[in-house]
Amino acid sequence: MGSVLLLSQILCLLFFHSHFQPTHSSSNFSSPVQLCPADQSLALLQFKNSFPMMSSSRSRFECYQPKTVLWREGTDSCSWDGVTCNMKTGHVIGLCLRCSMLYGTLHSSSALFFLHHLQKLDLSHNDFNGSVISSSFGQLLHLTHLNLSSSNFEGQVPPEISHLSRLASLDLSENNLMLEPISFNKLAQNLTQLRELNLSEVDMSLVVPSSFMNLSSSLTSLQLQDCGLQGELPGNVFRRSNLQSLDLWSNGELTGSFPPYNLSNALSYVDLSRTRISIQLEPDSISHLKSVEMMFLDGCNFAGSNLGLLGNLTQLRELGLAFNQLGGQIPFSLGKLKQLEYLDLSFNNFIGPMPDDFSNHTRLAWLDLSGNSFQCHLPFSLGNLKQLSHLILSGNEFTGQVLNEFSNLTQLIELDLSNNKFNGQILSLLQNFEKLDVLKLSFNNFTGEIPNRLFNLTQLTWLDLSNNKFYGQISSSHGNLEKLFSLTLSFNDFTGEIPDAFFNLTQLNWLDLSNNRFDSQISSSLGNLEKLNFLRLSFNNFSGEIPNSLFNLTQLVSLDLSNNRFDGQISSSHGNLEKLNRLIGLPSQMNRLSFLWNLDLSNNLLDGTIPSFFFSMPSLQLLSLHNNHFSGRISPFLSNSLQYIDFSHNKLYGQIPPSVFKLENLAALMLSSNAKLTGNITSVICKLKSLEILDLSNNGFSGFIPQCLGNFSDNLSVLNLGVNNFQGNIPSVCSERNNLRYLNFNGNQLKGVIPPSVINCVYIEFLDLGNNMIDDTFPSFLEMLPKLEVIILRSNKLHGSLKGPTANDSFSKLKIFDLSNNSLSGLLPTEYFNNFKAMMSVDQEMHYMTARNLSTPYVYSVTMTWKGLEIEFTKIQIALAILDLSCNKFTGKIPESLGMLKSLKQLNLSHNSLIGYIQPSLGKLTNLESLDLSSNMLAEDSRNCTFEHDSYEGNLRLCGLPLKVKCNNGEGQQLPPSNFEKEESMFEEGFGWKAIAMGYGCGFVFGVSMGYVVFRTRKPAWFVKMVERGGHQNTKRLRRKNAPRNGGRRH
Repeated sequence: MGSVLLLSQILCLLFFHSHFQPTHSSSNFSSPVQLCPADQSLALLQFKNSFPMMSSSRSRFECYQPKTVLWREGTDSCSWDGVTCNMKTGHVIGLCLRCSMLYGTLHSSSALFFLHHLQKLDLSHNDFNGSVISSSFGQLLHLTHLNLSSSNFEGQVPPEISHLSRLASLDLSENNLMLEPISFNKLAQNLTQLRELNLSEVDMSLVVPSSFMNLSSSLTSLQLQDCGLQGELPGNVFRRSNLQSLDLWSNGELTGSFPPYNLSNALSYVDLSRTRISIQLEPDSISHLKSVEMMFLDGCNFAGSNLGLLGNLTQLRELGLAFNQLGGQIPFSLGKLKQLEYLDLSFNNFIGPMPDDFSNHTRLAWLDLSGNSFQCHLPFSLGNLKQLSHLILSGNEFTGQVLNEFSNLTQLIELDLSNNKFNGQILSLLQNFEKLDVLKLSFNNFTGEIPNRLFNLTQLTWLDLSNNKFYGQISSSHGNLEKLFSLTLSFNDFTGEIPDAFFNLTQLNWLDLSNNRFDSQISSSLGNLEKLNFLRLSFNNFSGEIPNSLFNLTQLVSLDLSNNRFDGQISSSHGNLEKLNRLIGLPSQMNRLSFLWNLDLSNNLLDGTIPSFFFSMPSLQLLSLHNNHFSGRISPFLSNSLQYIDFSHNKLYGQIPPSVFKLENLAALMLSSNAKLTGNITSVICKLKSLEILDLSNNGFSGFIPQCLGNFSDNLSVLNLGVNNFQGNIPSVCSERNNLRYLNFNGNQLKGVIPPSVINCVYIEFLDLGNNMIDDTFPSFLEMLPKLEVIILRSNKLHGSLKGPTANDSFSKLKIFDLSNNSLSGLLPTEYFNNFKAMMSVDQEMHYMTARNLSTPYVYSVTMTWKGLEIEFTKIQIALAILDLSCNKFTGKIPESLGMLKSLKQLNLSHNSLIGYIQPSLGKLTNLESLDLSSNMLAEDSRNCTFEHDSYEGNLRLCGLPLKVKCNNGEGQQLPPSNFEKEESMFEEGFGWKAIAMGYGCGFVFGVSMGYVVFRTRKPAWFVKMVERGGHQNTKRLRRKNAPRNGGRRH
């Protein structure tokens, strides 16, 4: 940026001197050169002295020595830097103070306005501290050039500017100004000599675009970026005969059409990006644009234009067509644009292969093809673009290894290959890239160790290697990259320790080493990275001390140390490090992190009380201490900035402090599984109008559930009060306007009936009211809830029969249906089974049931009987399908339709009064892992059944293996006729019972045995870690269920 501003200062001088004829260059004048009149010299000094000198650190721009610093009384002001005089009269006619670090208010009485002879005035890139543009500018009637851009002016553009009728150039851009229609119309009417007008970022939302036609016919440049323009732009604007440059970028409500004919032949620069102006390219319109050198049409409506016509604009140097939904292959005609230096085709729908004639663009310096649909290898011709400085190919599906030809691209400053399918090693990428500033390779399949050659790229400021398959240790040579601003190595397989040389990267602002296998202690040298805003070390094996030097990082905004092996206490006394088991915790210097907004210490072994200063950090929005060993009471919250609190899975006790209910912006409150949190939850909780997630489960809260929880917030999506001591009736949980998706009141002492207001929960996916004392019939109105995936009403006092659905799509998304341990009677609900569409198809996706579209996702969990054990599924895989109707009073036969529920993992119909045969259709349930039909009145030869005996015991008329009861004369009872008898064809479609029985039984016994050993010893560690992270059950064994049965397994 500094080089740009230096160039602008040089241009400023050239600009001024090019418009003044230096009379002293002629020696024919007999009169001597005039000095600047004393009154004008005095005015200049007074103007200088009215502004304090702004320090360079405070300036918004990289300004160099201010021009006014050498202005001295007693010297000729015509020789002062930035001052231009008429050599005949000595009058000050030009003042260029661009980027002169002027700071303060520009008053209407300023001595500047005594310089009545001024013709050119440039005050751009200063800071006038929100001053209004004074009406006194209207007194400078000789002005031909006025530039007040980027100088922190505010308010209305004064109508007095229109008095400057000699103006040829006016620049008020990049200020906080507003231009009223009446003022603009006066400008257009009076400034008849205007050639250049720049009002970019001036609020012109009330100005009608048709009034642009009233501007001077001499206008050559019109720049109106981001002005809030609305309405239709007249097509004749493009036909103004002298217009060379038109810039309307980022006026999102500006409409109109690019005329197909009679365009201005003078146009050389057009930017219509991020407007709603539609583009219809026609041969006639292209023929009038032969002078265009730069064209930017990003995000415009191309309306089926022939993109190939652009190949006729042979003078084009820069072309931007991003965000246009253009498809097909890149037109070969673009290869004609041999002058092209900049090409942006990003975020379209282009497909491969890339044209080979890209090699014709030998001047191309910037190529952006990101966000398309290329599915090909990179062409060899890409290596011929030796002038490339920016190559951006991210967000495609490019494949293969990176070409050796890349080594020819020695001018590269930015290389972005992220979000593709590249593979192999990256050694060839790192040759001859001495100028490389940005390297992004994330989300690919690159492998290997990081080559040492990478550390020779000493100009790098941005390095992202995340989400690949890199491995090995971090080299101490990383310390050579002293200019690094951002470093992301997450989601790889790096191991070992982080060398101290790594912490010499003192320019780092962003550091992400998460999701690797680093296993050392954190060095105290971490404190050298004083400019860090973002630090993420989560999901590693860091252990031991968290160094005090961490709290020298006072610029931190986000800190994530979660899922490591840190332990010890967090000291609450300033500066005293309290030792525990020879491990030092976090000291109270942490309160220095006044900018910190994200603090995540979850999934460690930290203990002691939560430091009180955590509750008063002024910028903190997210505080997660999930899954540690913190104990004690929750301190009062003294800061109201918090939006996310997660203290779940600790050892906290006592009541929720009242200050929590004053956090008006709180979106998530999660205090589950502390066991000793107690007290009543009163209606004061309903003051949290922004609350999206409320999880108080697995604690000791008691009393009544507040009635207001059902209607206090339109935002509430998750309400989990399970496993507490709440009593009374279930409140009306859903008002007519609600967003509830997860409702869990399981494991309380609630009674009465299920309120019909649940029918208002139209977005609900998960409903668990199990283990209460609800005395009701089955709530058939639940079938009206179209998104329900989980219904758990187990262990209540439900009675009566299940009558079946009233609509064809009832319960079509249901995956878990648990009505066990009630007193339901009648026949099994065959009609419901016919509607369980989600259980009829097998889903192989490894996703989990989650409440999304929240400020933070919430992963659903459930506790239920699985193979005879009470299991907590801390994550519910979407492929998990369970039907449990056990321990009721159902009668009749097992319906054949159960065989359609092919995704079932567990089927439990035990402890009912079912009769008849075991349906052969159950053979289609090839995903079934647990079957329990025990304690019924079934009659069948069980010798073809492949589950253990406890799946069938208690059925007095069943015989044969695996049961101990022998069938008469070695023969079972004759099966009734069925389609299953046709040469066992149905078995072949499902599975062969005997063959699978042998393999499954051996495999199951061996697997369970080895699993027990592995998770008792936690060796090998890599396997345990893999299962704990990716296992589809992610379960926790709670206790053996007291029910008199075991879930069967295949053997």
